[in-house]
Amino acid sequence: MSMRRTLAIARRILHGVRRDRRTLVLLFVVPVVLLTLMGYLLRGGSTQPAVGVIQQDRGPLGPIVAQRLLASHDVAATSMSADDARADLAAQRIAGYVVLPADFSDRALRERVVAPEVHLEGTQPALSASVLGALGSALASAGTAVSGGAAPTVSPTVTYLHGGPDLDTLDYFGAAFIGLIVFFLVYVLTSIAFLRERQQGTLERLMASPLRRGEIVVGYMIGFGVLALLQSALVLAFSLAVLHIYNAGEVWLIFLLEALLALFAVNLGIFLSTFARTEFQAVQFIPLAIVPQILLSGVLFPVETEPALLQPLSNVLPLTYAVYGMRSAMLAGRGVTDAGILVDLGVGVLFAALAIALAALTLRRAAA
Repeated sequence: MSMRRTLAIARRILHGVRRDRRTLVLLFVVPVVLLTLMGYLLRGGSTQPAVGVIQQDRGPLGPIVAQRLLASHDVAATSMSADDARADLAAQRIAGYVVLPADFSDRALRERVVAPEVHLEGTQPALSASVLGALGSALASAGTAVSGGAAPTVSPTVTYLHGGPDLDTLDYFGAAFIGLIVFFLVYVLTSIAFLRERQQGTLERLMASPLRRGEIVVGYMIGFGVLALLQSALVLAFSLAVLHIYNAGEVWLIFLLEALLALFAVNLGIFLSTFARTEFQAVQFIPLAIVPQILLSGVLFPVETEPALLQPLSNVLPLTYAVYGMRSAMLAGRGVTDAGILVDLGVGVLFAALAIALAALTLRRAAA
């Protein structure tokens, strides 16, 4: 083996990368940006989930626990009435509420049992865990306040508006993962397949035929769109029928949300592939167009717990509305008459239309 020839090949590769700005950005800029984003999400001053506190106990322990909850740094607790708490929980304005019943202090002092009531919304385990963690810290003060004898038994009554202890991790994250898989795979399929159409000269030959440009644009979108919808149907059917992911909603509504996301991914792939010359360059858009949405859309971290600076960005991402819509439908059983679902559907239609317009514009330019 000749070391000179071997090094010549290595130099050629390095010189080629040096001339490719996209690759340089992918190698040295994108990792720093994504790690900074991840670090800010995990270590930044995240917003605490909203929690209601209903203090019915007038004994010595109820005010102590309530005050500890209201002063907690893990949740944003607010005193409220039972009616307001139930309404806010149903509307997903709070992650849960804690009731300190009228006999809270009496049972703790006489029976040595600390028994608050906890009502959780339940569709997002991370928020439920924050509520239970804050309550556990507050109850530690109640145990200290009960003097004499054996330590009291902490026995909270936990109820879930949606979900519950019978659901596993896949049940809770299944809706988000269904949307994510469809979004990612449809984008990759469309961007690479359309790039091949351009590289092989198929698009140019179609432009030389009697077909009108509008017919070519719509034809490409319909073709890729049908494939995306078939893949969406397969993913949903496999998730529900084979994996048995929990679903309390209507299948057609879940598919509609999934289909809008797929149509957006199709046209996003067409749009971005116009700026790529090779399949490798098309894949390079994934860290910029896909990964930030995965981090910020609520798939891994609830939007409510993100740093306040990032929440406005999360609220303008199409994947956010698809994930929350599918989660509301599958876990909470909300239907098309629900205001939140209507917003998610409306935003999905808006983003799909915007992506179609951008793809049509760039497709015409590519065909010119």
